[in-house]
Amino acid sequence: MAADEPTERQLRVMPWWLVLVGLLLAAALGWLVLDLLLTEADRATQPDTRATLRIDAIRTGLTVVAGTGGGLALLLAARRQWITERAQRHQESVAARDQTHRDRVQTHAESAAEVAQRHQDRQSGAAEHDAAERRLTELYTRAVELLGNDSAAVRLGGLHALERLGQDNPAQRPTIAAVLCAYLRMPAPDDEPRETEVRRTAQRVLTRHLRADGPANWPEITLDLTGARLVDFDAAGCTLVDADFTGAVFTGVTSFAGATARGRLRLGAVFGDVTFDDLTAEAEVVLDDARFDGQASFDQAVFTAGLSCRRCRFAGPTSFHRATFHQPTSFDATRFGDGSRFRQATFLGGLSMEHTEFAGYAGFRSVRFADMALFRWTVFAADACFEQARFEGAANFGRARFHGAGRFDGAQFGQPPQVDQARAAAGGGHAWPAGTTVERLDDEWLLLVDR
Repeated sequence: MAADEPTERQLRVMPWWLVLVGLLLAAALGWLVLDLLLTEADRATQPDTRATLRIDAIRTGLTVVAGTGGGLALLLAARRQWITERAQRHQESVAARDQTHRDRVQTHAESAAEVAQRHQDRQSGAAEHDAAERRLTELYTRAVELLGNDSAAVRLGGLHALERLGQDNPAQRPTIAAVLCAYLRMPAPDDEPRETEVRRTAQRVLTRHLRADGPANWPEITLDLTGARLVDFDAAGCTLVDADFTGAVFTGVTSFAGATARGRLRLGAVFGDVTFDDLTAEAEVVLDDARFDGQASFDQAVFTAGLSCRRCRFAGPTSFHRATFHQPTSFDATRFGDGSRFRQATFLGGLSMEHTEFAGYAGFRSVRFADMALFRWTVFAADACFEQARFEGAANFGRARFHGAGRFDGAQFGQPPQVDQARAAAGGGHAWPAGTTVERLDDEWLLLVDR
């Protein structure tokens, strides 16, 4: 029974003797009244009066008996009505409890059915998931086996099978990208045209989904191509997340034009001809110890988080035309073997080119140096052009060597440049910053000293 349901007192049955006692009391009362009235009537002196009084006494006694009986009857009728109402309330209470019980039973049955249905759905879902996982594993295993086949045509089929598998199953894309990168990292036979085509196809599979928009895009895929041999690698327009090309060898023409680098981009590799035009690097770009055997172009590239280009070797022409460097940039100990042009570049952070060597023309025309610019111990083997350059911070050319002409025509300095112990070839057609003190060291060299 619920706690809020009232507790009814047990109904007791009226015993028969109680009704008999009530009747006897009514009769006794009537007899007593009749006896008293007859006694009073007998005191009358006239016979007629006495007879009349006796008749009235009998009538009154009967009336008392009748009234008492009627009262008892009313009491019994009231009790019967009370019992009837109580029985009705009891029936209603029992019906309500029965309905509540039925509702609880129904709710429990529905809940049990729902639990059973959920359990069945989970079992069905688990079975479907297991079946899908088994099928996915089989497809993946088969594709990898094809990739390891001796036939180049079969390997190409394995590459396309892996690509379809990744396109249909987004959760498998990082694994598939890792497999393709591992394949490209493996040693390749030299001058094997069929294997070269397989590797070019693997490269295209990776870059195609890093370049595309919509469902064909594989976001947040990382590339680990350390030590890989890449042929005509084309990542133009791709979004690269934590890509690592350290120790890779790029042959042919390589392009990162218009690419976006999110996360550190490691490019300490060997390049032939390479283009980084319009590259947007949102994290640091590391080119330390890279070697560029051909042309290298970084025109209008944006390095938001800094560029580290220490100990690099640029054999061919190099261009950073209108490139923007937001954070400190270092070219320390780097060698530019041919002409290098930084025309209209902007260095918002500091620039360090200490111990850097320019074997060819060094062009810094109209470059903006918003912070310090360090060219200490820098070797300019040919002409060095700083015409119209703007040095807003400290500029230090201490112990630099100018084998060709040093041109600073129209250059602006926020503070006097430091040129302590810098040397320049005599008769080189130089144009030094205003206020620079030049002394002849010998027949071949001039010595620049600070005031």
